Amino acid sequence: MKRCPQCGREYDNSMMFCLDDGAELLYGPASMDGPVTAVLPLGVPPSGGLLSESATQPQIHTTTPNSQPRIKTGQTTNKAAKPLMAAAALIVILAGSYFGYRYLSPAGPKQIESIAVMPFVNESGNADIEYLSDGMTETLINSLSQVPNLSVKARSLVFRYKGKEIEPKKIGGELNVQAIVTGRIVDRGGQLTLNLELIDAQTENTLWGNKYERKASDLVSLQSEIARDVSSRLKARLSGAEIAKVEKNSTTDSEAFQLYLKGKFQWNKRTEEALKQAATFYSQAIERDPNYALAYSGLAETYVLYSSYDVASADDSMPQAKAAAMRALEIDESLAEAHTALGFYFANYEWDRDRSEQEYRRAIGLKPNYSTAHHWFGADIGNLKRFDESLAEMKLAEELDPLSSIIGSNIGDMLVLARRYDEALAQYKRVIARNPTFPYVYVAMSRAYGAKGMYDEAIAAARRYQELGNSPLGDGTQGLWLAKAGKRDEAVKLLGDLKQAAAKEYIQNYDFALIYVGLGDREEALNYLERHMTARAETANVYAVAPELDDLRFEPRFKAMLKKMNLPE
Repeated sequence: MKRCPQCGREYDNSMMFCLDDGAELLYGPASMDGPVTAVLPLGVPPSGGLLSESATQPQIHTTTPNSQPRIKTGQTTNKAAKPLMAAAALIVILAGSYFGYRYLSPAGPKQIESIAVMPFVNESGNADIEYLSDGMTETLINSLSQVPNLSVKARSLVFRYKGKEIEPKKIGGELNVQAIVTGRIVDRGGQLTLNLELIDAQTENTLWGNKYERKASDLVSLQSEIARDVSSRLKARLSGAEIAKVEKNSTTDSEAFQLYLKGKFQWNKRTEEALKQAATFYSQAIERDPNYALAYSGLAETYVLYSSYDVASADDSMPQAKAAAMRALEIDESLAEAHTALGFYFANYEWDRDRSEQEYRRAIGLKPNYSTAHHWFGADIGNLKRFDESLAEMKLAEELDPLSSIIGSNIGDMLVLARRYDEALAQYKRVIARNPTFPYVYVAMSRAYGAKGMYDEAIAAARRYQELGNSPLGDGTQGLWLAKAGKRDEAVKLLGDLKQAAAKEYIQNYDFALIYVGLGDREEALNYLERHMTARAETANVYAVAPELDDLRFEPRFKAMLKKMNLPE
């Protein structure tokens, strides 16, 4: 793309002069103040990055057979003929340009269409600011995802390279991207230094780089500046609306922004203690900026998980989740994350299946590449026996976030609910191969083994969960399979231990129900399932599809529960 240095009008690369004022066109920006777009040269050997304007502009020489110029610089001509000659020359050049462009011009330089933002390296020597390097990486990923027709690799996919030496060509091949962004950040007493590089993954040439030195109090504006600078090197032109999306920030308070990053850092860990810390940081961010929509959204996405991870009962956490999500949308209706949290809330707490689907679809419409929306939507419609749709959504979530252990495990869960046990076990084993210390996958695998009647394997998997997760969640599943395997005394002892633990901490009634199912006490199992439902616990939504509850499906009380929760029989 060329531009006129006088009027700024843009032309294709075959044109030589501006049609408005006759000025010679330049490659890149219309003035030296504008940004130059990073491009990947086609058919040109790499020579250390971007070509200079003088190297890429065609040079025109009119010569005689002995290679001497016909008219030298400064040579005099008939003054009256000059305008006519200039006009004639312009006509010839324009005509030649048109036919050259129409019939002879090769493809222009190829713009970057796929990119991976590598985890920024924390060079401060202080692990306490790891949230900052991770958070700035994730924020840039989200910002660049707003650039049209640009494929940006998901957070979980690039974070597997964290702490490893960056080899651009190898990473480019593994992730199938044309370019990568690397960053190194140092925080010295509130003074931030960030070095960024945009690298051609094929040639390993640096296409662009910059050093930013800012105070921590300028973190919000710095993040917008980085997003603007990087995106302008990837695409030749963005509309004003697109630039606004790329640079968008939900707060102008840098301290609130840092608290939000700390909350996101903890939320990504998905443990009981980390979720508590995430809620604390998000709440502190809101105290700093009461209109921080993204912090409210993060708080909502945290609270909806509380009952699932045994942090608190649904009655204690779900209403807070709804309030936070609604407040986020009052401030910014376009937040996909808030709509996703509401989708989860309406399905799992109010049992409003139609409203839930509306919220999920709204979230996906706003942010099609948001893996959590596809993930949670797929899980919730699976509880309605819409297994094919569910698996399609969850596999799309996995494509967007290929290394997510929880998404991979939940795909296995859906296969269990669809009674495809062997496929489920194969899926769980794939997750374990990637992340052998991820606790949840083992309790999930326990259910698959138990449904197949492989009780020894089911018990071993449940115990492995307890070793890794240090949580009583696996106790109910373990007690179920102990009882089914004929080890009733061990199951009864586990039941007693679980009841003692419930006096001190939140234990799901579902765990008690499972052990009573295994012991053959249907009445007590139904009693605990009713309590679980009345508390509107998230796991009550699996009643219609969970294989471990098959012994109760013909019980009138059980059917009444399904009807009350708007679940199919």
